[in-house]
Amino acid sequence: MNKKIQILSILFLGISSVAFSQIKEEKLVLNKKREPEVKKIEKKKTSVETIKNYPPEEKSQTPVKYTITDVPAVSDFKTSTIQGEDVAPKFDGTAQNNYFQFGMGNYGKILVDGNISKTLENKFEVGADVHVLSTNGLKKEYDWKSGQTSANIGAFLNSYGEKGKFNINAEYGLDNYNYYGIYAMQPTGELDLKQKVNQFKVNGYYDFYSNEILNDVRVKSSFLKDHFDAQENQVSILANFSKHAVELGKSGINLNADLGVGLDAVKTDFAIRDKNSSNFFNTSLTPKVTFRKGDSYLTLGSSFSFLNAKNSNDQLEQQKNNKTYWFPQAEFQFAAAKEFKFYGGVDGGLKLNTYGDMLQTNPFILSDQFLKPTETKYHFYVGLRGDIDETLKYDFSAGYGKMRDIMFFKANGLFDNTSVNRSAYNFANTFSAVYDDGNVSDIKGSVQYFPLANLILDAELRFTKYDLKNYDNIYNVPLFNASIGAKYTMLDKKLLLGFKGIFASDRTTNSYAIEGVGAPNVIFQSTENTNDKVGGYADLNLSAEYKIHKNFSIFALGNNLLSSKYQTYKGYKVLGAQILGGVKITF
Repeated sequence: MNKKIQILSILFLGISSVAFSQIKEEKLVLNKKREPEVKKIEKKKTSVETIKNYPPEEKSQTPVKYTITDVPAVSDFKTSTIQGEDVAPKFDGTAQNNYFQFGMGNYGKILVDGNISKTLENKFEVGADVHVLSTNGLKKEYDWKSGQTSANIGAFLNSYGEKGKFNINAEYGLDNYNYYGIYAMQPTGELDLKQKVNQFKVNGYYDFYSNEILNDVRVKSSFLKDHFDAQENQVSILANFSKHAVELGKSGINLNADLGVGLDAVKTDFAIRDKNSSNFFNTSLTPKVTFRKGDSYLTLGSSFSFLNAKNSNDQLEQQKNNKTYWFPQAEFQFAAAKEFKFYGGVDGGLKLNTYGDMLQTNPFILSDQFLKPTETKYHFYVGLRGDIDETLKYDFSAGYGKMRDIMFFKANGLFDNTSVNRSAYNFANTFSAVYDDGNVSDIKGSVQYFPLANLILDAELRFTKYDLKNYDNIYNVPLFNASIGAKYTMLDKKLLLGFKGIFASDRTTNSYAIEGVGAPNVIFQSTENTNDKVGGYADLNLSAEYKIHKNFSIFALGNNLLSSKYQTYKGYKVLGAQILGGVKITF
């Protein structure tokens, strides 16, 4: 079976790389920054020029489209570094907002996914979506439960008025899984390894048609609670003020002036172990001016943060910290031609590390974390990007920065050395955040190539090297990762084929060897290895969708086709080769 799958992969790659005729239909912008909305809802302005100061009525007639992430194709259980990434390509220009799809696969995988929206009177649009994915996990690898169920239910409302457009969206997310990564012990019997995270988000956004003075306002909120009674409440508000397109005489240079005013508040309380508690309140100002002529520009600005932080736990009385930060913000681009645009700059900033964000990166962290913000004091970068005949787009850059309190994850050992009433997180199977100061060097690049109107090829590469003050190596961060992809339509656009390959190098981690001593009351002794390795991986994925009718199609997804049961974190193997098939109905 594995040989057949590999043959199909090679065959598809051969088909995807065929021909090089210069048919120019697709245009793509590299590294476009997107405002994060409700998960799986992506805001896209379609058929609107990227100019904000055109007649309000004309702009108000152009709706904001929402596309729903159809299938997270590599959605094992929280073990894959590509959790939540959709590697299934979409039919361009033919997607409908209203659809329902259902799929089943090996490992007991079940997918239910749907979206519905309706435009009402007075330019109101309402919609909702649901996404449920479950798997039985690796029953042949572990004697204990390793299954997972994740669900997201969202709803949104759009309103288009005379002066601006308004959006509000809400989402409930559930992750129900297990701390199954036990590698240093051999427990027997049924174990309670359950972790469950509930999170509710409400986001609001108002965009004025004219960018005179007040440009837009964003409000985001999040409420999280897990199985161990950890609670986190978060709210952020951002207002952008601007004055754009001010002509400076007859020089042909335009001036844009912007000011961002932000507020972030996060309160987190944990109920187990040290019972850490933290409270952050941060206000920020980001003034900047941009001088632009054609595709060349110079941006000068600063970022100011005013942080009020409080931390406490059972071992530590409350610590208070009030601090003001300043960060440089500058960037230039010299456009010799559209094919060659040289750019560079410097930036920095303060990132509040929250429990919710940590769970997105590593769901197997202990439900008790000491939270600190990460400060990027400065980050210099230079790069080259361009568009060659609308057939090849590229962006390459290199950077160097200095950071304080870089956050990464260290493996936990046993929290006690007895074998009685061991908790779900007390098998050397969880991780905790640790912090260190240091320097970071990075090289990254991305390329998109359009050899045919119905073929798109893309590749990304990132190299990141940390030089830390106290730790010899950063844990659980690969030195190198990359991806390649292809999207090919055929049979009069009825058949859509996709390929995605994701690669990562080895990662250094710490780990524990545990030995039981004595009887009948066993005492466990552990030895830490601070230079263990978690192997790299190559994860190859194929997808296909065939439209039998304009409202009905069938699809199939093949994930991790090399059947590599690599580990994303020590002890946590991912699912092997997965095949999922199903039907999709649009209406």
